[in-house]
Amino acid sequence: MVPNKPIRILSVEDHPVFREGLSTIIGSQQDMLLVAYAADAMEAITQFRNHRPDITLMDLRLPGISGTDTLISIRGEFPQARVIMLSTSDGDGDIQRALRSGAAAYMLKSMPKNELLAVIRSVHAGRRHVPPEVAARLAEHLGDNGLTVRELEVLRLIRDGRRNKQIADDLAISETTVNFHIKNVVDKLQANDRTHAVIIALRRGLLQI
Repeated sequence: MVPNKPIRILSVEDHPVFREGLSTIIGSQQDMLLVAYAADAMEAITQFRNHRPDITLMDLRLPGISGTDTLISIRGEFPQARVIMLSTSDGDGDIQRALRSGAAAYMLKSMPKNELLAVIRSVHAGRRHVPPEVAARLAEHLGDNGLTVRELEVLRLIRDGRRNKQIADDLAISETTVNFHIKNVVDKLQANDRTHAVIIALRRGLLQI
């Protein structure tokens, strides 16, 4: 039985082809209605305020402000907002941050359309959803020691091509302390060296390009 009120959906997606695909999929469902779409964070927040959708489909990678940061902004203003993150990334850092920030679900863009529709209905009914392949990625790193804020700062500067002495100057710490942080980062990420650590961190979504 089709409910009287359709599930009202906001789509936040900057790729026109994927956005059109979502529009077609949602438009084919009697119990769903696409009320608005947005291509970036500011537009997403404005459209959410205007329409107060039941469900927001949020692309993780948006121009400028990320989908996760947009989610944080929306839920800061509307704590009951139900947001499903859509991503091509199965990096555990991206997944953890989105779920910690209050995402109701984290779905890969490669999923079948019937699975997406089922998750929209499930989240609308008040449930959270993490598909098995995403849960498996999280489980791989469940026992890992997370990187500290300072270790991430050091890693970002290595990514930006800074040498140890430059990192020490940038962070106003000694070069010995920088070396200590780099050793910890390499150990925690099970990397061969500082460059390999950056590659692993990018792959896992702990760092952005």
